[in-house]
Amino acid sequence: MPIKSYLAYPQDGKKDVLISELLNISYCDVIPSENEDLIIVVTDTENQKQDDTLKATIEGLDSLKLLAMVSGFNTPKN
Repeated sequence: MPIKSYLAYPQDGKKDVLISELLNISYCDVIPSENEDLIIVVTDTENQKQDDTLKATIEGLDSLKLLAMVSGFNTPKN
């Protein structure tokens, strides 16, 4: 199961919109910064295909300026 964390930077003035959109996406936890236009996004998906689809969905949000992966972990299946 891929678990990844990202820093999501919103378009100017769109932080609240981006938070709202991210909260509506499954397999996504959202932690907004209190003092910056920055959102921490943690994803936890069942498999790589689901992870790829989720990342593409996030990257397709109009309110998103930049998505930077900070960390990733994948538990291999035996």
